[in-house]
Amino acid sequence: MDTSHLAQHAGTAGALFATIFVVATTTMKTMIPLRVFGILANVILILTAIPARNYLVMVVQVLMLLVNSYRLHQMLQLVRDVKKSVNSDLSMEWLKPFMTERQCAAGEILFYKDEKAEDMLYIVSGKFKLVESGIVLPVGAIVGELGMLSPSNMRTQTLECVEAGLVLSVSYTKVEELYVQNPAFGFYFLRLSSARLFQNLETLQQQLNQQMASAAAPKPA
Repeated sequence: MDTSHLAQHAGTAGALFATIFVVATTTMKTMIPLRVFGILANVILILTAIPARNYLVMVVQVLMLLVNSYRLHQMLQLVRDVKKSVNSDLSMEWLKPFMTERQCAAGEILFYKDEKAEDMLYIVSGKFKLVESGIVLPVGAIVGELGMLSPSNMRTQTLECVEAGLVLSVSYTKVEELYVQNPAFGFYFLRLSSARLFQNLETLQQQLNQQMASAAAPKPA
């Protein structure tokens, strides 16, 4: 049996199928299907390169397969973590792989009211305060995410570091990139931001009620 012809036909058929998958990826707008089709194309090209003993193609496609598999796992994990966060304590743990560290000293101003907003922050340690409202943010809180949803992208309050600590920052550009790549991420991020907005409104309402109660209380003679 002439194995050379078999290898040639297998290579031609594999290249045809791989080309179909590659062309199909150009019509996709979201990242998860794109990665899945990329993995299928990698597998087909590896299988068709084996009979022809085209080791260069095999090595390249194995590397691409590993990259596509890792990126697919990362995106699926992101979606699972976002779902878990929204349904529980609204933690921002799922964004940590995409964030950068920033050490803050006591008295440092991280951003000022009415300045251009470009990122949001996750508080890892220390104590931070929104100056205008007097709200002290606990560890695990996020701040600055509403600037992304604001039409003017302006900061609504000043953020001051009261006690030295660590924050993680993620740019709006990265959040928008994740949003575009995966609609599920975008949907859950909007839910998260909305929940944070209602929490802020509730905190401000409680402070207003306390001030009104204090004003209404009888003063000692």
